[in-house]
Amino acid sequence: MAGLTHFDGKGDAHMVDVSDKDVTARVAVAEAHVKMARETFDIITEGRAKKGDVLAVARLAGIMGAKRTSELIPLCHPLPIAKVAVELTPDPDLPGIRITATVKTTGQTGVEMEALTAASSAALTVYDMAKAVDRAMEIGGLRVVLKDGGKSGRYEAK
Repeated sequence: MAGLTHFDGKGDAHMVDVSDKDVTARVAVAEAHVKMARETFDIITEGRAKKGDVLAVARLAGIMGAKRTSELIPLCHPLPIAKVAVELTPDPDLPGIRITATVKTTGQTGVEMEALTAASSAALTVYDMAKAVDRAMEIGGLRVVLKDGGKSGRYEAK
């Protein structure tokens, strides 16, 4: 299990000890998208969804997801999150919604999982709020596009 930090020498899963790491400013950005039928896209962007403002609710779900990541992902550390921003951008060419989640903290471990959880929670909420008209929606493209801070430094997706 060399290189996988969530396994000990015996191969058992464990929470990584970050107590010796420096406290640094850290940021992560993740993205995802929800592809949908043109009619569904129009319903969402024109504010005609029966459940309400899809993008506003999805933004809140993303923020909540980031804050609760350690409760969902077994080996994640609970972190003092300083900022969560979730942007939902209608893309008529998809057609669908592009999601970008940015999470910041000052701590001893990164916030990649929080950013991924924010983006996926927002995407799942878009699906939930529009599934009555489009069960064929596709959620995809979930990935970290930026990570900065800590010993490993900066990562930017290509």
